[in-house]
Amino acid sequence: MKPSDIQPVLNEPALLIKNKILVIADLHIGIESELRELGLQAPSQTSSMAKRLIALFRKYRPKTIILLGDIKHNIPLSTIQERTDVKRFLTQIQSFGTIHVLPGNHDGNIGRFLSPNIRLHSSIGFVFEGIGFVHGHRWPSEEVMQCEYIVIGHTHPIIMLTDRLGYKTFEPCWLRGRCISSKLIEKYPNSHNPSIIVMPAFNPLCGGIAVNKEPLIGPFSKIMDVKNADVYLPDGSSLGKVKDIE
Repeated sequence: MKPSDIQPVLNEPALLIKNKILVIADLHIGIESELRELGLQAPSQTSSMAKRLIALFRKYRPKTIILLGDIKHNIPLSTIQERTDVKRFLTQIQSFGTIHVLPGNHDGNIGRFLSPNIRLHSSIGFVFEGIGFVHGHRWPSEEVMQCEYIVIGHTHPIIMLTDRLGYKTFEPCWLRGRCISSKLIEKYPNSHNPSIIVMPAFNPLCGGIAVNKEPLIGPFSKIMDVKNADVYLPDGSSLGKVKDIE
């Protein structure tokens, strides 16, 4: 597979693979209820996210849709509104292609929200079209780690940028890098150091981890060479290596 077969969608936290597979991660439907408990009033993003996603479907016409974990937000229990919103969201998008769901750490009992024609996978990941997919909160399977490319979510990567006056801004970003070979071989001796793509969150309310200031979250933080990973903004701008961004 060529690197050009795997491309972020311009100005959207979505990945297009071979022009027929569309991947998004970290919807966190229902996060607004947690924000309200913290005193923050935020409108529901569910309808907006569905519209954005449907627009992508109509533009790119993918045959397969992969939801890479954390479809819902509240754990261990879901609010009534969250359950309603998740079901409505999935109903709105399921006519546009075959949907694959890979559960994340917020997706306990996600199966009860899915119609029979939605394919539910194990949280240790799955391989599709030769690419490994995993949410990122668990160690992936050996099969996933033997792929040439692996796509993960979970961290909600952002980059902290500082201007000449010391003013800081935070932007969602993509990471593309590899593992530290010595660490990888300890855990996965049969892996051939795949290229790892870390996706930004689809829900704009999620916040994230400033990867040039903080480590990733989840098992990949133990094996991925984040400092030497390449950083890209949603508009396609390349910022260079994580280690070079202050």
